[in-house]
Amino acid sequence: MEQSAVDTLLAWQSAARLNYTAEKLRKRGFDVEVCATREIARERLLTFAETAHTIGFGGSLSVACLNLTHTLRDTGKEILNHGFPNLTPEERDDIRRRQLSCDLFLSSVNAMTDEGVIVNVDGVGNRVAAMIYGPRQIVLVVGRNKLVKGDEADALKRIAETAAPVNAYRLGCKTPCAVTGRCASCAGVNEGSICRVTTIIHQRPLYSNVTILLVDEDLGL
Repeated sequence: MEQSAVDTLLAWQSAARLNYTAEKLRKRGFDVEVCATREIARERLLTFAETAHTIGFGGSLSVACLNLTHTLRDTGKEILNHGFPNLTPEERDDIRRRQLSCDLFLSSVNAMTDEGVIVNVDGVGNRVAAMIYGPRQIVLVVGRNKLVKGDEADALKRIAETAAPVNAYRLGCKTPCAVTGRCASCAGVNEGSICRVTTIIHQRPLYSNVTILLVDEDLGL
């Protein structure tokens, strides 16, 4: 069998898995779209942004990969992104607070089970707070690499082994994992830890409008 045929089979499996998870998420009350490519996901986000005046970015590399900031700013949108360079700590904190009541909040997740349970670990908590309640519209962009087979424990394992160490290194945190690339379970004993808040979303929060874009590509960490 040629590699192209193998790739076709793997592409089928990936799409089937995303569609399975999409159905599970719909049963949990979420609006869900499956996007074959990141370009399709980007166009969908631009559509969501059309009626929004203030747009919050939750520090997601998955969303950053879609290169939306300048495009949206050029259309006159107010961008609330605490990751912009040259901001003072006070300005970053003000932006984080304003994200909690913006028109459109864009972010991703650290891990999602095939059954549609969303698991996140945060340092500040603004990202997970805004994806639970506050913004008028919440859109979560989830690449196929975020899906895990198993339960919440397996999702937390993915975060500890992949997302947290690399994020700690990216952010310049003074943690063991930022040096070794391996989790040292330092939460609660290390001042530099970014693993301070863990949330598990089993079902769409009652009064929140949440759309999940499942993307059939690897996005973010």
